[in-house]
Order: sequence, then C-alpha cells, then structure tokens
Amino acid sequence: MKRPELLVPASSLEVLKVAVIYGADAVYIGGEAFGLRAKAKNFSKEDMREGIAFAHAHGVKVYVTVNILAHNRDLEGVREYLQELKEIGPDALIIADPGIFMYAKEICPEIERHISTQANNTNYETYRFWYNLGAKRVVSARELSLEEIREIRAHIPDDMEIETFIHGAMCISYSGRCLLSNFMAGRDANQGACTHPCRWKYSVVEEKRPGEYMPVFENERGTFIFNSKDLCMVEHMEDILTSGIDSLKIEGRMKTALYVATVARTYRKAIDDCMESPEKYHANMPWYQEQISNCTYRQFTTGFFYGKPDENTQIYDSNTYVREYTYLGFAEEIDERGLARLTQRNKFSVGETIEIMKPDGRNIPVTVEAIYNEEGESMESAPHAQQRIYVKLNETPEVFDILRRGE
Repeated sequence: MKRPELLVPASSLEVLKVAVIYGADAVYIGGEAFGLRAKAKNFSKEDMREGIAFAHAHGVKVYVTVNILAHNRDLEGVREYLQELKEIGPDALIIADPGIFMYAKEICPEIERHISTQANNTNYETYRFWYNLGAKRVVSARELSLEEIREIRAHIPDDMEIETFIHGAMCISYSGRCLLSNFMAGRDANQGACTHPCRWKYSVVEEKRPGEYMPVFENERGTFIFNSKDLCMVEHMEDILTSGIDSLKIEGRMKTALYVATVARTYRKAIDDCMESPEKYHANMPWYQEQISNCTYRQFTTGFFYGKPDENTQIYDSNTYVREYTYLGFAEEIDERGLARLTQRNKFSVGETIEIMKPDGRNIPVTVEAIYNEEGESMESAPHAQQRIYVKLNETPEVFDILRRGE
C-alpha cells in the first residue's frame, strides 16, 4: 500500500490551523473570488499568506480553488487574481475551466495545476489529456467505482496523481454540474452561489387544483428525491489504500472547526493504523465509527465506489442532519494562570461537564470551574457568540485542543 495524502477543507484561517494540527497532509481553501463556495467565509490575501506560512511551518501543503466555470466577464479578473496567487505562492491551484487552466499555465507556471472534479473526469484518456497540457493531478468524478479508478491508475503516467473524495456531502448532479439552483433561485452553482435546492422538500401540485399539495413518495424513503446521503469510506480503507489513489479528499469547505477536526483526526488514525497493519485497523474500527458519528452528518453511503448504488446502498435520504456534539471553541492560548483563552462559539456555563478533544485521539471529560471575560470579571456563563473569554477547567488543555459539549 502506498501512503496517500489526507486532504482536508478549510473555510477560514482558524479552520485551516485546526486541520493542520488534527492530521491533514494538505488543506484546500478558497479565496474571495472565483471559487465554488461563495458563501463560505473564504480567505483574504492576508489570511491566505498567514495560513500558507502556518501550514508550511508544519510540513503541510495548501491548495487554492479557482474552479468556477468562467464567463467572458470573469476572464480579466481571473488574470488579476492569478497574478496575486503567483505572489502569495500556494502549492497548487484547483481548476475546472480549460481557459483558466491556460491562464494559470501562462501566469504562474511554477504553481502546480490540479483539475477539479467539476471537469467531469471519468476516464483515463481525460487524465492523459490534462497531463499532456501540464496538469500534475486530476480529481476523479464522484461517479467512479474503485475498479474504474484502478484502471485509470494503470493507464496514466506514474508521476500523475489521482485525487478522490472519500468523505462528505454528495451532489445529485453529475460531478456537481447543477442547473437546479440557477433555475429555482437565480443563483448559479457553477459560479459558486448554489442554494442547495436538492435538499428541499418537494410536493406535487396538479394544474387544476392549485393549493392542493400532494406529497411525493419514494417507497419507504420519503420525499427528498434529490437529497443524497453523505459519503463515508472510513470502514473501507484497505480498498481505498490499494486503489492507486494519491490524495484522499474530505468534502466540507463550509464546515466548522469541530467537524474538520473530528473528520481529519479520525481518517488520520484510520490511514496510519491500516498502513501499520490491517489487524490494528480492524481492531480500532469501533473507535473510527464512534468518532465519525460524533460530528454533523446525514446518513452514510459508499457512493459509487462499489458500482452504481442499488436499493440497499442508494444515496437518497431525508435532509435530516445528525449532530452529537456542539462546538464551544478551541484553546487559542494558555496563560500563566492555566486558563484557556478562546473565542466562544456556543453557550456553556460554570459547573457543566464538557470535553477536551485532543489531536492525538483522546477525549477528556472536564468540569468548567470558572469563566472570565477579557476584563477579568467572573461570569456564570458565556452566552454571546464570538465573545473572547478565559476558562478554568479541572484539567488544563493545550493550545489547539477543542472544547465541545455532548448533545
């Protein structure tokens, strides 16, 4: 088995740092323009520089998405943006549009070019096409099976890399090329403004009976006929690690630091354990399953990895999210008194039992003994989001330890 890269998403500078500390080999981010997650916080030029410097100091790479499908009006701005990225210096650009690809090849040839899954990469001739144009890596379409990926690996150059999504939200449209959002809400998914109408609940109205809403049933699976389950391959790492994939990608550039830390930590351990010995991997399977269920998710599926989904593995599900833990914040620093400074994300109170989540896999129950505001005044609770506070716990955390509360 070849040790693959674990590639983790980050919506902000804070989440990037958490991803690095909790096990990522590489992180992918979006700038303030020309990416497909316009509603994510995304990175200013200053944050991008700081994030890349932090990641590189920890031996982690950073890739920047420039993966919109460009219209004529976008092209001048794309050139200017690529000039900025040339100066900032990420490790790679993730691109879907052939025109943007050629601009990147001209303007910043020293930065690797990776082909986004949005480019519908479903066969080895497509991989060879992009390789001959200068691409280092292609992200496979989500519709590919492991058998197809192995066949691609056998037909492309050894130094060409395959990147594949192994965890996170699936899209009902082919490789994410969706027109539904544009049609329903006037917001173009291929320009980064998807409103996710696939997650909405639909009814049928007969033309001559306005106002009479009839539910859409799909056997026992409910009415969410476009809505997909989330992909999860943590139980199938042996198959993943022998498939020829070079980079294992986690979806979620809109997710919280807690979600990213949980998924990164779990897959980091699963990969390392499986590389060490299959026996260790299988022995620790209950831990992976428990941890991955601790973060926000829909029901899980293996997607198309084992062929087209059938009635037992199909990808449709209700829109219901399952959430086991609430994110409270992470330890930004520990002062001389042993108090953890954090920017509070959800309310918690003195006397509560919460949990320290550590990068090494440990989860430590602790009691909140005291909370202080920035002026040093004692507080019974931290009710205001984004409030900077100091917390005393009965066990002192370390910097970047996450604080969370079970539901």
